Amino acid sequence: MMALNRFKLKHLIKQKNKSAIRANKLLQRPDRLLGIILIGNNFVNILAAALTTILCLELFGNSGVFIGSIVLTMVILIFAEVTPKTFAANNAEKVALPFSLILKFLQKILYPLVWIVNFFSNSILNFLGANDKNTEEDISPEELKSILESSGDLIPARYQEMLLSILELDKITVDEVMIPKGEILGIDVSDDISEIEKQLKNCKKEFLPLFDQNIDDSRGIIDLYGINSFLSDRNKNIESLLDKSDEVYFALENTSLNIQLFNFQQDKKTIAIVLDEYGSVKGMLTIKDILEEIVGELTDPHEEERLEIKEQKDGGYLIDASVSIREINKKLDWELPLSGPKTLNGLILEKTETIPEANISIEINNYLIETILIKDNMIKFAKVHQLKKIDLDNEEEL
Repeated sequence: MMALNRFKLKHLIKQKNKSAIRANKLLQRPDRLLGIILIGNNFVNILAAALTTILCLELFGNSGVFIGSIVLTMVILIFAEVTPKTFAANNAEKVALPFSLILKFLQKILYPLVWIVNFFSNSILNFLGANDKNTEEDISPEELKSILESSGDLIPARYQEMLLSILELDKITVDEVMIPKGEILGIDVSDDISEIEKQLKNCKKEFLPLFDQNIDDSRGIIDLYGINSFLSDRNKNIESLLDKSDEVYFALENTSLNIQLFNFQQDKKTIAIVLDEYGSVKGMLTIKDILEEIVGELTDPHEEERLEIKEQKDGGYLIDASVSIREINKKLDWELPLSGPKTLNGLILEKTETIPEANISIEINNYLIETILIKDNMIKFAKVHQLKKIDLDNEEEL
């Protein structure tokens, strides 16, 4: 009964399995269940000991007590304890569900005796402050992750990764997956209307932010429907463009992805301009960016291929420094520090405490990082080698 898988039991209960429902009711009061089982178990063992003592005294005299104790101990251990209980534990569902009918019957027959035993037992536990009757079986996210990781072939590996990614959403913030401010492509409404029309005709994006000279002055978000509507309009002007755009929707940089996904659903939005704590634009987030954290990277046939992480012949990796550290760790199974800056560029600048004037080489947490391209006060590309760990005691490479 105690070895029953509670999750399988709940599943059987949903299927209206009478044996499962009965077993679950018995498990709701483990004190009563143990009372029934142990009353019978101890009564049989004590009765067997008394009968064996009488029989051995008749056969062997005074030494019969010692002989009977040894023989009965072996018999009980093999035939009444270890063998049947191991079998039952290994076949908990097959044994417990049908036998729950017998236990339910015994519970009714022996109820007065069980009540007396439980009264004294629970009184002692209450006095010791150890009688916690909380039967809630909620599991933590970490425990659920362990269950998923140990599910074996029960859940395909791809689905395991997706489910684990969902559980990780509360640990990932918006600024870790957003499109950085410097990479946002949009329409400057201060440009000439003919130039704007040309940009929209050549646009291959599903949406574009509209801004006045600077992305910090956002005026709206226009999608494909709005773009097509504007291009088919005879009287093209800035007012018409803004009328066909949606109001700007904002998100905060430190919001976790699970909360932001909920916000998108609640507000019926799919794109947000990300603000920092001072109200300045820091980037842009789409619902696609969140979905990629769950299902993996989604390819866009209209999007130019971008070099992010490329393995080199010497075993190192050429990495776009704007890529998030968490993504690097995920793809390469590394352990670069996550507590500080979010990108490789930020990590290097934090370590150097200045913008390097020329390419440099630094070591961070057993990783050798060499800057390859520094431009516009930013590190654009870096080459990273994972150094081999040395066992100082054995002086061997791990």
